[in-house]
Amino acid sequence: MSTTHFGFKTVNEEDKAKEVRRVFDSVASKYDVMNDLMSAGLHRAWKAYAVLVANLRPGQQVLDIAGGTGDLAGAFAKKVGPTGTVVHTDINEAMLRTGRERMLNAGRVLPTTVCDAEHLPFADGQFDLVSVAFGLRNMTHKDRALREMQRVLKPGGRLLVLEFSEVAPPLRKAYDWYSFNILPKLGQIVAGDADSYRYLAESIRMHPNQDSLKAMMHEAGFGHVDYHNLTAGIAALHVGIKCA
Repeated sequence: MSTTHFGFKTVNEEDKAKEVRRVFDSVASKYDVMNDLMSAGLHRAWKAYAVLVANLRPGQQVLDIAGGTGDLAGAFAKKVGPTGTVVHTDINEAMLRTGRERMLNAGRVLPTTVCDAEHLPFADGQFDLVSVAFGLRNMTHKDRALREMQRVLKPGGRLLVLEFSEVAPPLRKAYDWYSFNILPKLGQIVAGDADSYRYLAESIRMHPNQDSLKAMMHEAGFGHVDYHNLTAGIAALHVGIKCA
């Protein structure tokens, strides 16, 4: 039986999705509050930058993968307007439900579906843009998910991957101390769950760094890939273009 990582632990591949689901079932109700606290609000600036880079036009078709509580899906919907479509998806039903309720409260209704990024239930060449924010690192087979994202894009379409990445060397010691000492305590105080936020810190360290992810996107079929470091590499936005 094949194994993979769940944070720093080694688990059977078939068990990773269950463990990730358990984490997000636990934190869904406090997810947005914790994002603001643990990033000092920076995640909002990172997502705003992703929306700017997306440069969407009215009428375009967008797939938001691991869309969670709907920050990006809602912002994209404003850009594509009533003639466009943003499909809001996540593998975790609790996160998706939280996001759907949040958007309904804001008067916005988007197509919403639970789906696995490694097996997307969409036609080839359906979307102008595919996005995944802070979700790729939780996927068991990142290479398979990237190939699926490439498949559902139109020729010339773009993939945006916003994800925690490798921080610049001068900040690493302080960043590690914060990640492994402060984050779990915040998780315990706010969400009643230290272990899930310990997993978060570990999963970031196990995720491919900027250049490794760029190479993976090329291998998945993207003809041109570039990335933008955000806040000294704490996060990075990768942009891949499907050339054919």
